[in-house]
Amino acid sequence: MSLLIEAKDIYVKRQGKNILENVFIQINKKDFITIIGPNGAGKSMLLECLMGTFSPDSGIINKKNNLSIGYIPQNFNPDNSMPITVKRFLMLKKNFNINNLKKVSGETKISTILEKNLADLSGGELQKVLLARSLLSDPELLILDEPAQNLDIKNQLNFYNLLNNVYKSRAISILMVSHDLHMVMASTKQVICLYHHVCCSGEPQTVAKDPEFVNLFGNDMAKMMSVYQHTHDHVHSENLND
Repeated sequence: MSLLIEAKDIYVKRQGKNILENVFIQINKKDFITIIGPNGAGKSMLLECLMGTFSPDSGIINKKNNLSIGYIPQNFNPDNSMPITVKRFLMLKKNFNINNLKKVSGETKISTILEKNLADLSGGELQKVLLARSLLSDPELLILDEPAQNLDIKNQLNFYNLLNNVYKSRAISILMVSHDLHMVMASTKQVICLYHHVCCSGEPQTVAKDPEFVNLFGNDMAKMMSVYQHTHDHVHSENLND
């Protein structure tokens, strides 16, 4: 086991309310962890703390030395007033390497849209471009904040399958925030249910049976999630149509 990040006793308070309370999370090499929870549960704040873009009020965060992190934000809106091609956008990445661009473009299936204007991309195309950009630096850890929240079912499926392929081929660790519980249960290795504190965590089927999960998402969702058998290493399209 090779530790990438460990956060202990993380507290964040804003306007007299605890956004994060006594949160513990550990990310190791080759982990695929998904954080779920209601809106306002502190999920994005936790990601910011782990990346170092926000300092918690208290707690300890230890990272592997020189840990390389790729990040896909929750919202990214290209500026229509400044036209830029996909290729040029990717070339702006720090320490850009043209050979790496060719590799990543093929890996994320964006080779045919490199000359397309960034502002003209569909939602599914844009998310693939953001994934490609996050991979250009060969990160050890990929962090995604609601990467498929604005995509239709077909593009959600395509994105998560693509992400799964990246995970399997790169020996990379993934930490993702997602509301797509069907996808989470079908593809991720570990689920953390967050509602300001860690309510429950573990393998998807275990979490789906936890009383805290049932309390947050309801009996119907818990029953539906509990039928998933985590024996596959990819997402099936039929999971979305049940």
